[in-house]
Amino acid sequence: MTRNSFIILIIFSLIIFSCSGKKEKTERIKLIPEKDLVPILIDVHMANGLLTLANVRSRYASFDSIATYITVIEKHGYTKNDMDKTMKYYFYEKPQKLIAMYDQVLGVLSKEQTLVEKEFQAETAHKDNLWTGKESCFFPGIPGADSGQFDVVLKNPGTYTLSYSATFFIDDQSVNPQFSGYTCNADSIETGKKTYIGSFHYLKDSRSHIYTVIIKITGNTILHLKGFLYDFNNNPLVCERHAWFENILLTYL
Repeated sequence: MTRNSFIILIIFSLIIFSCSGKKEKTERIKLIPEKDLVPILIDVHMANGLLTLANVRSRYASFDSIATYITVIEKHGYTKNDMDKTMKYYFYEKPQKLIAMYDQVLGVLSKEQTLVEKEFQAETAHKDNLWTGKESCFFPGIPGADSGQFDVVLKNPGTYTLSYSATFFIDDQSVNPQFSGYTCNADSIETGKKTYIGSFHYLKDSRSHIYTVIIKITGNTILHLKGFLYDFNNNPLVCERHAWFENILLTYL
């Protein structure tokens, strides 16, 4: 939401709360205080957004829009009359203060919108995730020969993106920890030609970093994507590893 939404939101509020064109003096003692008015405006506009959803609108078909807004206002301990008088007062007497309050409203709504969009993107990404292994793995102590090995079938030509976050702690004893991977024909996994993917090394700074691997497949041959998220040069049985992989996603375009 942008600042240009102020005019739309304010006009919308005035329509909801039956603001007439006639200027009236309002007793301040009956005004809703700002600390309560801002949350009410937030809830009103969120309710308005929910009512645009077909499943919500059908569920509350017996409610008209005004009844819905009255319910929101009463939930905060006020009446529609209180809201009418408060909105009229700020609109006529203190319009700049009303705009400042809508700044707060828009800030909260924009933050909520951003969170919803991020959750939707994350949900969509996980829904389309082609990764067949665990979406996170942790390597403490001396866990043996496991190196985050993977084997994923790529059935269609196109571009695949493998992304994940990895944290390598400074006490990790592996030498040159790195990603390594290749593709090979499904009919000759052990003996066929291997097309290696560019390798890269990890940073050992106890901080999380995001890594991305792009795999482009041409032709209609089914391939296997094989390799290790956590490859290194020294003996896995004697090196003490300390790393964390999470949010492992393999998506297809």
